[in-house]
Amino acid sequence: MDNATTVIKGITPATVDLRGLVKRFGKDVVAVDHVDLFIERGELLTLLGPSGCGKTTILRLIAGLERPTEGQILIDDDDVSRLPAYLRDITMVFQSYALFPHMNVFENVAYGVRVANRPKEEIQERVAEALAMVGLQDFAQRATNALSGGQQQRVALARALVIRPRVLLFDEPLSNLDAKLRKRVREDIRELQQRLGITSVYVTHDQEEALAISDRVVVMHEGVIEQIGSPHDLYTRPASRFVADFIGSANFIPGQFDGQVIDVLGYRRRHEQDITPGAVTVMVRPEALEFAREGESGFEATYLSSAYLGPVTEFIFDVSGVEVFATISGSGISNAERGDTVLLRFKDVGVSLLPPG
Repeated sequence: MDNATTVIKGITPATVDLRGLVKRFGKDVVAVDHVDLFIERGELLTLLGPSGCGKTTILRLIAGLERPTEGQILIDDDDVSRLPAYLRDITMVFQSYALFPHMNVFENVAYGVRVANRPKEEIQERVAEALAMVGLQDFAQRATNALSGGQQQRVALARALVIRPRVLLFDEPLSNLDAKLRKRVREDIRELQQRLGITSVYVTHDQEEALAISDRVVVMHEGVIEQIGSPHDLYTRPASRFVADFIGSANFIPGQFDGQVIDVLGYRRRHEQDITPGAVTVMVRPEALEFAREGESGFEATYLSSAYLGPVTEFIFDVSGVEVFATISGSGISNAERGDTVLLRFKDVGVSLLPPG
């Protein structure tokens, strides 16, 4: 990441260090509760969680749009906790785009550098550079209300980049786009961020978006950090039931673990994980289940229903009174009838242990 080519001249990515960050609203609402978080130079880090978890408040604290009740915000070791937003060299891409409808694309992108009283020639150069970065170099004179949602989001991104920020913030930037366009624009944002190597903090409640775009993901719940890790680590080794349930789908099945072997649903399998032996909750991703072949060990399940989705089929089984969901490639047992008994087994990945409860 540190070797990424900086195409826009003057962008110097920074580190962000949050130390004991607290934000209270009134006496009773603690939006951010003693958060410690270090964001690497050039990293794209996503704050993920449900509404009200504190992720947007953290973004606004970094931006300078809110003041912390306690704690510090350091940008490249400089304490900016009490600095106004315009002195932080940080810009934000908003959910609503926040474009000026009476200005064309060029004027929208140029606004920040005009306010900074930069020379006319520099403004022309910077705007052309930023528009080229987002693929809108031929749209400079276009009215913003004549653009698609995806193009408007690119204008908002160019307007943020033209300032040459040390840190770039994204506040749910894709939520106003349809599903197909969201996927394309998120790929564009990730490619551009990697090419520039700019430190970026991204907020979303969409777990698929977070997994697809991030170097690391911070899962938040009720103002605190539940877990920090790579998308792969969070998905395969969630630290809590909340994380497991929020990121993807999962089955939660009571079991026993002796330090080497899981005993679950009458099925025993070896498992390596640093967790206290005894009663556990076995988290099984739906895609971690498959039909056992003849001669393989497994556990019996009662077929309840299925939905054919082309490349995969989603199944619901009953196992000893526990409803279990499985996503299996192909049509599987499409001719089975409700009440039929089948033999299932776990794959090598997609199974993790959590404390009981």
